[in-house]
Amino acid sequence: MILEARALAFGYPGRRIAQGLELALHAGEVLCVLGPNGGGKTTLFRTLLGLQPALAGELVLGGKPFAALSRREVAHRLAYVPQDHAPEYAFTVREVALMGRAARVGLFGAPDARDVAAADAALAALGIAPLAERPYTEVSGGERQLALLARALAQEPLALVLDEPTANLDFGNQVRVLRYIRQLADRGLAVVFSTHHPDEAFHGASHALLLARDGTLRYGAPEIVITAENLQAVYGVGVKVARVNGTLVCVPEFQEGAAAEPRFPRS
Repeated sequence: MILEARALAFGYPGRRIAQGLELALHAGEVLCVLGPNGGGKTTLFRTLLGLQPALAGELVLGGKPFAALSRREVAHRLAYVPQDHAPEYAFTVREVALMGRAARVGLFGAPDARDVAAADAALAALGIAPLAERPYTEVSGGERQLALLARALAQEPLALVLDEPTANLDFGNQVRVLRYIRQLADRGLAVVFSTHHPDEAFHGASHALLLARDGTLRYGAPEIVITAENLQAVYGVGVKVARVNGTLVCVPEFQEGAAAEPRFPRS
């Protein structure tokens, strides 16, 4: 087991967003997290990353309780990829990937040949080795997102947490990033990513977690969680889930109608 939540409650003191979350991710599995703005995705991620404590329950990472791990031990097991952002400094793409070795180099250490080799291997695995000497500020948004993935991969973690990795990307780069997520899982990593596009849960994810604003949640196989009924309850719009060329897709209904209450149907 790589990442496990046991009766997890998350939120802030005085404001519990959700409780009773049970999830278990093995090597090679992918969890897609969905929910409306304000539904708790960011708070859940901050809890999974150890940036804020769980309100109840337990997180287990690599077979060891999260609370018993030092920050360095967490960094050896868990890597985080933020949303694509506007870069401020003209580091090369290789230097960005090399930053993933920080937890393994040490506070006063310097990268050695092994660290550079790990960074270069990560760039090659993601197909962006030819960009190694390009300034990070001069590559496209999709290429920057892949560079951030390479940084996380160079960290040699057991699990990856990606915050909306396809946000602000064009259609082609969205597809490429989803393919790379699946490839990283096939290499033995456990992957958690969030998205605002329900369709993405059907492209390589083994599990889906759908959060509603009232704190209710659904967790399980994408085909079970991402249903028209559940999506309408969470987002307040009509949705049809259909199979096209063997793949499930979500099609919103654009005609106006009464908004649904943000509550899941009874099981």
